[in-house]
Amino acid sequence: MSETIRVLVCDDQMLIRTGLRTVIDAQPDMEVVGECGNGEDAVDLCARLKPDVVVMDVRMPVLDGIEATRSLAGVGVAEPTKVLVVTTFNLDEYVYEALRAGASGFLLKDAPPAQLLYGIRTVSTGAALLDPEVTRQLVGTYAARVRPSVRVRDDLPLTPRELEVLRLIAEGLSNREIASALTLSPETIKTFVSRILTKLNLRDRVQAVVYAYRQGLVA
Repeated sequence: MSETIRVLVCDDQMLIRTGLRTVIDAQPDMEVVGECGNGEDAVDLCARLKPDVVVMDVRMPVLDGIEATRSLAGVGVAEPTKVLVVTTFNLDEYVYEALRAGASGFLLKDAPPAQLLYGIRTVSTGAALLDPEVTRQLVGTYAARVRPSVRVRDDLPLTPRELEVLRLIAEGLSNREIASALTLSPETIKTFVSRILTKLNLRDRVQAVVYAYRQGLVA
């Protein structure tokens, strides 16, 4: 990734695109390299512009944000693009589907500019952006619909401690909160999280949350 974070803005409302461009372009370490009003154009522009991060609306014409995200960051994509989803409602089922499709995180459209910029910077580094409280609400609400079984698998390649950490991640706890709950250092928890992602071949914390619910590790 270049020193300047290259951002593609995708939203069907021109006023919102203009506002996002203004905020992002005002940052010394960011630039908007393109904008569009539907998911199909987003996929095409990504192929040409190679942005570091796509700020993606969910509900759009032609191709919605979920399908666009799946095309850009889904399973099997050779060079996935980092996608930050924006939505109007924090309990929008479409957002959960977008996370399953490969998005690295999401924000609400009414989030303050500082939070948007933090989100773009966080996602650009490869980290996930998912508020712990929203994790509990959003994933807890919709994960049961895609969970294949309520039986907890007993063949996961994780140690008992790693399973414990994974469950706490899925419950929406931050590394610091997990460290406090298990009486360990945040650095140790960070190491556990890294091992879990590697062992399960998961890209980020968001995928770990979805995985835990789908495997029945969290009720």
